[in-house]
Amino acid sequence: MDRSQEQSNEGLPLSSYPSDTTAHPRVTNGGLNPSGLAGSSSVEGAIDQKDFNYDHIESIAVVAIYDTLQSTPQIVQIPGGPTHQFIEDIASITYKEAQQRGGLIPYTVIREVAENFIHANFNEPVVSIFDKGNTIRFADQGPGIKDKERAQEPGFTSASEPMKKYIRGVGSGLPLVKEILGFSHGTIKIEDNINHGSVVTISLLRDLDAQKDPQSDIPSLTENDKAILRALLPHELLGVTEMVNLTAIPQSTIHKSFSKLETAGILEKVNKKRQLTAKGTQVALSL
Repeated sequence: MDRSQEQSNEGLPLSSYPSDTTAHPRVTNGGLNPSGLAGSSSVEGAIDQKDFNYDHIESIAVVAIYDTLQSTPQIVQIPGGPTHQFIEDIASITYKEAQQRGGLIPYTVIREVAENFIHANFNEPVVSIFDKGNTIRFADQGPGIKDKERAQEPGFTSASEPMKKYIRGVGSGLPLVKEILGFSHGTIKIEDNINHGSVVTISLLRDLDAQKDPQSDIPSLTENDKAILRALLPHELLGVTEMVNLTAIPQSTIHKSFSKLETAGILEKVNKKRQLTAKGTQVALSL
C-alpha cells in the first residue's frame, strides 16, 4: 500500500506511519469497527511457517490508543515492510504514543514484546495502550503460547531457524521483560486470545507518591549518567569494567558518575559493584 495514503473505514480516518518514524502524524478515530481493520490474512488462511517469508512482512500492525476505557480509541496503522524495520516501527511508535501520555514503560521492554509477534508470523498484530501509557497489550492471531509459565523462564523458546535472523531466539525476551518490570512492581501477563493467538499485557503500576516526580530531588543527569542507569536496569550488579564494556564510557567518567549517583541515593555499592536503589529504578524507568 502507499504509505502516505490515508485509508478510511465507514468514513473514519486512519493513518499509516511511514517506516521513517521521525514523521509522527496524529490520528484520531471516532468509532472504528474492529472487523474493518486492514491486516493480515485470517488464521484459517495463515501461511505455514515453512512457507512464510520472514524477510518481508505483508501484514499491517494496528496501534489503538485509549484515553479512557469509556472512549473509542485513536487508531494508527503501521504498514508492513522489511522485518527488522517493521519490528522497529511497531516498538518505536508504541513507545512514543505511550510516552506522550505519561507512560514510563522502557523502550527495551516494548521492543522485546513486539519481537514476539514473529512467533505468530505477524498474523493480525494489534497493540493497545491504556492507563496513560502504563499498560500496553500486544495481541495476535497466531498459534498461541501453550506453556505460559515456561515462556517467562530463560531458555525456553519456539523460535525456528528463519526467525533467528531477526530475533535472538534463545528464550531470553519475555524473561528479560519480567525481570525489568519486576524492579518497579510492574507485571507481565500472558493469556489466550479469544479464538486464536496470544495476548501479552505489560503494566507498570505506581503509587501516587512515585507518580509525582521521581526526579524532583536528584541532580541534573548527564547523558553518561543516563546511559549508566539504563545499563543497570536489566542487571542486578555491575562493576566499573563491566560498565565500560557495556557503555564504552571511559573508566574515569564512570567512577565520577558512580560517586554522584550514590550521593543522590540512586545507586548503592555492593562489594565493588553498584546496583540501582528503589529510587534509582524509578529514575531509570522514567528516562
